[in-house]
Amino acid sequence: MEQLAARLDRIQPSLSLAITQRAADLAASGRDVIALALGEPDFDTPDHIKQAAIRAIEAGETNYTPVHGTVELREAIIEKFRRDNSLDYELDQIAVSCGGKQVIYNAFMASIDPGDEVIIPAPYWLSYPDITVLAEGVPVIVPCPAETGFRLGPEELEAAITPRTRWLVLNSPSNPTGAAYTRAQLRALADVLLRQPHVAILADDIYEHMIYDEFEFTTPAQVEPELYDRTLTLNGMSKAYCMTGWRVGFAGGPRQLIAGMNKMQGQSTTHTSSISQAAAVAALTGPHDFIAEHNEVFKARRDLVIEAIGHAPGLTCAVPEGAFYVYPSCAGTIGKTTPDGKRIATDEDFVSYLLEAEGVAAVQGAAYGLTPHFRISYATSTAVLEEACARICRACEALS
Repeated sequence: MEQLAARLDRIQPSLSLAITQRAADLAASGRDVIALALGEPDFDTPDHIKQAAIRAIEAGETNYTPVHGTVELREAIIEKFRRDNSLDYELDQIAVSCGGKQVIYNAFMASIDPGDEVIIPAPYWLSYPDITVLAEGVPVIVPCPAETGFRLGPEELEAAITPRTRWLVLNSPSNPTGAAYTRAQLRALADVLLRQPHVAILADDIYEHMIYDEFEFTTPAQVEPELYDRTLTLNGMSKAYCMTGWRVGFAGGPRQLIAGMNKMQGQSTTHTSSISQAAAVAALTGPHDFIAEHNEVFKARRDLVIEAIGHAPGLTCAVPEGAFYVYPSCAGTIGKTTPDGKRIATDEDFVSYLLEAEGVAAVQGAAYGLTPHFRISYATSTAVLEEACARICRACEALS
């Protein structure tokens, strides 16, 4: 087939995956490369979760399941929302998909008509705009610079809403910044949304359990119960439970929307793996002490990277409340020249320089809608991070 669909020209491949692949190619050619581009915990899936999957296989739980997930998993998800978020759902208000990304895809495809607008604070996870475009919607990007803590304020939200606004996307803690909204900050946004009843809220809480420094996590429908009927609260197993490859995302939301999402999914993947669903039940209902243990490690790594970045000429970095990313500004390097005579004009130039000169792979801020920054994932070993930070500092010191 020589001609592909025109819709492919309106979206971009994942830049984080592309940079990870470029780093892998360089490593395969013999280069010493440190990859800090991929958002994946470096901890193994806990053993009790793996054992549940093995038992499911041995018990023959290998058949089709309902599109929206097994009753056992949906009941576990209902209990999770009640326990962690004080949100009450029933079975027909729960959707289970092949990862959080499919939850978003199903929701937007089921609810967006051509020309409908989706408010997306920037920096953003890079799939939000592309999924919006695939659903024939219009991404409305609202810049949220470091001076705002990378968070959307009520004035900016109010200014962005139009009669065509269909969704507001809130990701807390955030990919790529790690910034999280306090209860008071969500309260201020909720006050705006109460005056705009046509706007639905997508609360992407995938990093909910990865928070530091006594930060208290809350989610929009928890802060303002009147938003419950128009909020889709998304979560999944990938990050806190170290189950990226298992592909289980889920959401609680209004019945009509959930039914539409399930209808959409019924004509694509049907359901996620029955084995993965059994593992997810064990994860949600079993011991969670490993999450706190992992967070202690992540916090130490965060602090290590923040301190090191502070010594790199031309870089500054806010301290994130959660997730496992930092989003340093490289504004102080713009206009400088590399040792081989190339001028740094953009954050893309800067991350290319890091990769070529020092073998450190990061993702440029342009991918996330706010420049000049770059994203570092600290979901890797402390020794590797120490070496990576030393290389970043060395690269910055070499600029003139």
